[in-house]
Amino acid sequence: MHKRRHFMPNYTYLDIYKIILDIENPRIKRFVEKYGSTPSAEQLALALGAGSPEEGQSGPTFYSLRESIRTNGGIINPIIVNKNEKGEYLVIEGNTRVAIYREFDQKKVEGNWKVIPSVVHDNLKEENIEAIRLQAHLVGPREWDPYSKAKYLNYLRNCEHLTMSQIIAYCGGKQLEIENYIDAYNDMEKYYRKIIPPDSEFDPRKFSAFVELQKAGIKIKIIESGFDLEDFSKWVDEELIYPLNTVRQLPQIFSNSKAKEVFLKDGAREAIKLLSIGENVNLQNASFEALAEILYKKLSSLPLDEFKEMKKDLGNKKVVALFTLEEELIDTCKMLRE
Repeated sequence: MHKRRHFMPNYTYLDIYKIILDIENPRIKRFVEKYGSTPSAEQLALALGAGSPEEGQSGPTFYSLRESIRTNGGIINPIIVNKNEKGEYLVIEGNTRVAIYREFDQKKVEGNWKVIPSVVHDNLKEENIEAIRLQAHLVGPREWDPYSKAKYLNYLRNCEHLTMSQIIAYCGGKQLEIENYIDAYNDMEKYYRKIIPPDSEFDPRKFSAFVELQKAGIKIKIIESGFDLEDFSKWVDEELIYPLNTVRQLPQIFSNSKAKEVFLKDGAREAIKLLSIGENVNLQNASFEALAEILYKKLSSLPLDEFKEMKKDLGNKKVVALFTLEEELIDTCKMLRE
């Protein structure tokens, strides 16, 4: 296993201004000849056909990609570059993402945009470069399901013994998210797999319940209430916890004796009804709990058609309000955990 590392590319962060965009890419070259050798992020997106998807195209538009990068504070999948004999870093896959980082840095968008997660190959032959381009642009990457992603992260951390910074450079993402995925994977393997009957299938789709389990206060409340994580796994398997995101409501459920009783008999969905405090509250004087519950109920019951409309226009008031709230919630929760 360790011998193969010699042949693996290097996973690191590169200075965005030391990266050379691949203007020899046939789709970009025609555009460069017309607009010059330093195209903007939006011009690159148009050249690559990412401006607005054709019918049936599953990839993101340039605008949703840019907003996603801004919202998440960076990219999830590292770009791919080739370090040539001159020591230059040439983009193989990720031109648009590099251009977006440069745009954000130049416009002083909040965040660290001066370096970008990168997979660095050394002196690749042209046929290898073309093979990577074909895989990235013609075959297309498939999103891993969350359980498989967590299994791989656990392998990197606990089998290959990579540091957290190496894993982040390799896979992207944020440290807390990666730690939660690894912990959720280990909890699921240790407790959920044990309670699955021999004639039943292990269901990786239930992984999200174990991700929710990692949130602050939930495990403690389960144990304080006289249960353990094997009990939790049984609740997940028996669908007492359904939908799976109702895991986050367990502390409130267990703090209410009647709700706790209903949960153990009929499940979280019925128990939550007993926690309802109604929406007819004065919002200015409402507690955090009341506001959080109202927003949770609205989001969990958001019609699919309305969600699709919001996704088409990331600049509308509802979406902007959600993104603004997301940033504040992330910052507050991060400070609470420190």
